[in-house]
Amino acid sequence: MPRPRIRRRVRFNPNVTYFKPQGLPLRSLEEVRISKEELAAFRLIEIEKLSQQEASQRMEVSQPTFFRTLKGAREKIADALVNGKAIRIE
Repeated sequence: MPRPRIRRRVRFNPNVTYFKPQGLPLRSLEEVRISKEELAAFRLIEIEKLSQQEASQRMEVSQPTFFRTLKGAREKIADALVNGKAIRIE
């Protein structure tokens, strides 16, 4: 039985919850779903320029957990950009 999931502290609530390539109808696009936790981790590293240690402390998770969350966010964003997919923030 897996351990219960620990709640992460996310102090960021995006104003927009959907991004898509311009000029393509949404119904014709594949979609990548990114969690608010993943987006918050991405923002702390890429926008606020925090170290992983500082960012993990701010989200109140271990550094390895933060790294896995950030890695997931980067993979999903890269997939969407390279392959022309829509991004849904959940």
